[in-house]
Amino acid sequence: MNQEIIKEVSTLTENDCFAISPRFKNRLDAPLHFHSTFELNFIFNGRGAKRIIGNHEGTVDDMELVLIGPNLYHAWQNDRCSNESIKEVVIQFHKDLFDKKFLYRNQLVHIKNMFENSQRGILFSRDTASRLADRITNLSRYTGFESAMELFSLLYDLSISKNNIMLSDPGHLCDDNSSQGDRIEKIFAYLNNNYFRDISLKDIAKMFGMSGSSFARIIKKWTGMTFVNILNEVRVAHATKMLINSTSTISEIAYQCGFNNLSYFNKIFKEKRSVSPKQYRRNYTLV
Repeated sequence: MNQEIIKEVSTLTENDCFAISPRFKNRLDAPLHFHSTFELNFIFNGRGAKRIIGNHEGTVDDMELVLIGPNLYHAWQNDRCSNESIKEVVIQFHKDLFDKKFLYRNQLVHIKNMFENSQRGILFSRDTASRLADRITNLSRYTGFESAMELFSLLYDLSISKNNIMLSDPGHLCDDNSSQGDRIEKIFAYLNNNYFRDISLKDIAKMFGMSGSSFARIIKKWTGMTFVNILNEVRVAHATKMLINSTSTISEIAYQCGFNNLSYFNKIFKEKRSVSPKQYRRNYTLV
């Protein structure tokens, strides 16, 4: 594997069970990356794209559903996909969402086994993906306790599904236990909890005991992105949730997510999600 592997910017906070990101894309261009969370990835209309999970490489069908374990590197790349109306739903949840003692109870044995197998990546059958597609798509419409129960129900149904394929050979996990990795996690957590504030590189570097140049260099090395790009990614992710789950105007959402200029918000949102905020909201209501 000659590609550089980067640590992904996650919008999952310690206060949430999971984070869901519905995305409408004209191409699949995720770089090779990893993160310390589980990820359930649903792709519709991505036929011909390349899937990379650990040492596995495969071709995406018109619909696919994959579960990836913590720190297993992966990517989806456009390759031979010619469709420009791709829908992707990414659900990330903490690796300790289920307490270990709880997970080892008899009633959860199927989920425990599925989590263990996810360290190689699990490709669910097309029948399973098709059967659960609407529930995965509509998960972001739930809130509070109901959203957690629906996620648990989805995970159980996946754990007892048939004809699944393990994708990667064992042993292709990235090291996420270094002090540098811990520091990056804390930075992401801070951004996710304070995205609506005015945050400068200099101020946050000082907060974590680093110079501005050192902070910028570490962020770039680990994520492949600049600080401004990461901050915008976090803010746009939170804006997508508000576009789906609130009746606030686009202008209100922009300012609530830390963008002080509506035109700039529209520009950055389209760069990150391939459509304008208005079109994103319209697309989602039509699903």
